[in-house]
Amino acid sequence: MEDRVHPRVDSPPVTGNATDDQRPGPPKYAAGGDKPVPSFAPKPQPQPGTYVIQVPKDQIYRVPPPANAHKYRNAARRKNRGCCGCCCCLTYVISVLSVLVVILGIFAAVFYLTVRPKSPKYSVDSISVTGLNLSSSALSLSPEFDVTVRAENPNRGIGIYYGKKSSVAVSHSDIQLCTGTLPSFYQGTKNVTIFTTALKGSAVRLSDTVHDALISQQRKGQIPLKLNLKVPVKLKVWGINSWSVDVKVDCDVTVNKLAKDSRVLSKDCDVDVNPWWW
Repeated sequence: MEDRVHPRVDSPPVTGNATDDQRPGPPKYAAGGDKPVPSFAPKPQPQPGTYVIQVPKDQIYRVPPPANAHKYRNAARRKNRGCCGCCCCLTYVISVLSVLVVILGIFAAVFYLTVRPKSPKYSVDSISVTGLNLSSSALSLSPEFDVTVRAENPNRGIGIYYGKKSSVAVSHSDIQLCTGTLPSFYQGTKNVTIFTTALKGSAVRLSDTVHDALISQQRKGQIPLKLNLKVPVKLKVWGINSWSVDVKVDCDVTVNKLAKDSRVLSKDCDVDVNPWWW
């Protein structure tokens, strides 16, 4: 009777014609042990009824653990309340500013229609000159000018206070001949005030060019002069005094001679006053 060889239970099945390289070799044992060591680590197999889904790392969203879920909800709720509070506050501020702008616009319109503000008018009525002898050989001159100014307030609801720290100057060819100040007074509505101010110069030196030009102009009977006036004023509207505003007046004046009895031939005054309603 022939002996039959039975394969081992734990040996892998051999299919087809296996070569020497493909035939399983003898099992390897760990040092000092009697258990065979697997040639490779087997991959874990998913449990029946489950799926394995692979998600890219940059698309993984953090989800708080159940223990901290209530903290996350409270923080989100506070954030939403804060955003709502800021929006409500901003809306309130915009509404208040809009109402103020409308009120100021209505007040300005009522004021303009009621008062009808107009800029004051100024002119030079006369100029009297002494101490400016062009035939003298003196190196320096001390001229004196008496300037009569006409101020008109055409407004029916605005009074004008002329304050201190004013200045008046008369010049020729950019050379200042004399300086002075204006008197302080109050000018009522629809009023015309004429006042004279005394101006004085000291140690005025004329260049040869300016000296010769003055002599030539005096012979012709036409001497151009420049008058610059600056005065702080306050306006009285409905019994309320405004803030101080500087009024600047630049006048081009032509006289027939530089003498005490000189006569004004022409005058052109430019007024610069800039409160918000003019």
